Amino acid sequence: MVIFVQLRHSILIVASLLLLPFCTSAMGVSQPVLANPDGTGAALRHAAFPEPLQAYAPVAGGLLELLKARVVAAPFNLVASGIFLLAILHTFACGFFSRQAHKFEQRHQAKLRSRAPQDGRWPERIEEVSFGGTLWHFLGEVEVVFGLWVIALAAAATYFYSWLDFKNYVSEDCRFTEPLFVVVVMALAASRPVLRVAEQVLALAAGIGRGSPAAWWLSVLMLAPVLGSFITEPAAMTIAALLLAKRFFPLKPSPRLAYATLGLLFVNISVGGTLTSFAAPPVLMVAGGWGWDTRFMLLHFGWKALLGVGLSGLCYYGCFRKELRRLGAVPQLPAGAAAPSASWAQRETPIPGWVTAVHLVFLAWTVYAAHYPVLCVGGFLFFIAFMTATRHHQNTVALRGPILVGFFLAGLVIHGGCQGWWIEPIIMSLRDQALMLGASVLTAFNDNAAITYLAAQAGGISATAKYAVVAGAVAGGGLTVIANAPNPAGQSLLARFFQYGISPLGLLLGALPATVIVYLCLMLLPSGQTVEHAPVAAERQLPPALLPPQSGLAPTGKAVDTSDHVCAEVEKGS
Repeated sequence: MVIFVQLRHSILIVASLLLLPFCTSAMGVSQPVLANPDGTGAALRHAAFPEPLQAYAPVAGGLLELLKARVVAAPFNLVASGIFLLAILHTFACGFFSRQAHKFEQRHQAKLRSRAPQDGRWPERIEEVSFGGTLWHFLGEVEVVFGLWVIALAAAATYFYSWLDFKNYVSEDCRFTEPLFVVVVMALAASRPVLRVAEQVLALAAGIGRGSPAAWWLSVLMLAPVLGSFITEPAAMTIAALLLAKRFFPLKPSPRLAYATLGLLFVNISVGGTLTSFAAPPVLMVAGGWGWDTRFMLLHFGWKALLGVGLSGLCYYGCFRKELRRLGAVPQLPAGAAAPSASWAQRETPIPGWVTAVHLVFLAWTVYAAHYPVLCVGGFLFFIAFMTATRHHQNTVALRGPILVGFFLAGLVIHGGCQGWWIEPIIMSLRDQALMLGASVLTAFNDNAAITYLAAQAGGISATAKYAVVAGAVAGGGLTVIANAPNPAGQSLLARFFQYGISPLGLLLGALPATVIVYLCLMLLPSGQTVEHAPVAAERQLPPALLPPQSGLAPTGKAVDTSDHVCAEVEKGS
């Protein structure tokens, strides 16, 4: 009966989602306007902001003059970016807010202890809550920051434009497909059967080191990120973070090793998804428009990413091998086993193979339907029904963390959509090597998918610049919690092992060495060659890594783009 009710609810909700577009059309909405004022663009926008990049008049002079002109044309630009900057600074202050919350809670508990015993008539009563402590704790939640500052952005948009424009911007112009997908895939990847399969696979590698903490540390940080190329980066981040939370962080590593582990995880996840064209958000933003398929990604990014992940993991291990050995001095169980626990969630009872298989099918379906919210949510509802039917093999689905991460990403989408006015001209004004470095730096202050998306909108960008901006974006994806979409998932799952939460500065310092290693791999190593587009490396002035084989030099020295597979000048030169 319970399953019937669950399935009935799932079908009703999916049907409602399918009918939603028709209902919206029937109710009537504001008419969209062309993103390009001249009518040449196909993209539509429903709000009066942000101004389409094509709407700004050309400006003579340098980058500073261009930015000034765009602020004069649309003063809201400066205000929106100022609010975004304040939100970023807020993330750095989260540790302070958490400490204040702890102080309020201590004073509140002391006050409660000094009172007379409470009436015992209601043993299930809720203990009196400290409003001040809860408020400070709310301000200290990193996942809440950008959503909180959306309130300020709404006020500014209403002042400069109208409340209707802000509603249309949030409901029509912003796309929340990725936050929704992350919520669903986090819940799926954290399920007991999926996590058990991942643990068993990584146990094979950890078994080489006899299941020591160092062996688990290496296997999770070097192998789990590569899974991101096939099950998507958010799922790989969830699995890796949960395994670190189970196998490594309970051993209480030093803060230095803890932040190094977190930084290495974020960096490796960011580059580990580049073996395919569909798993890493910054790659997905450009793959279709630029014609980058999985073969292209494997030849030009994937093998370099594998080398970068391996080198960074070994370098970090070399730096912390003594402490990792001390952590391993505690008697360990064989690989694949776990310490006995009275906790139901930590039980090691076997899971039927068919239950695990169904979970993997749901995970595969979610990855397939990642960009179709109705299918993604519909599959998740059926997944919940299946969990109810097999609940004796399951653990409780913890939705608080995934929902907070989705809220974080949704806020980032809203703020990030108003930052193109300054990001796009910076991208277009830099040469290839400077562009790669600039993309890495900009990624620390915005989602790397937003950086590559804006680059994809720029017309006339060369093949070498395309490589540079994507390489820089994925290399810098571990520097901050906002740099890559899966990072908030890792932050949510591992923050409890850091006193007063994860420090942004600590994360930056922990990720910086790994960022440099993968950056150099992507910049210095030559790209793979294809039969159609064999590069003439000897005639190039830039490092081979910045020159994918889809670009070439004619014998005259003129740079040409051969991405259309037919280039008259290349054929002439050959």
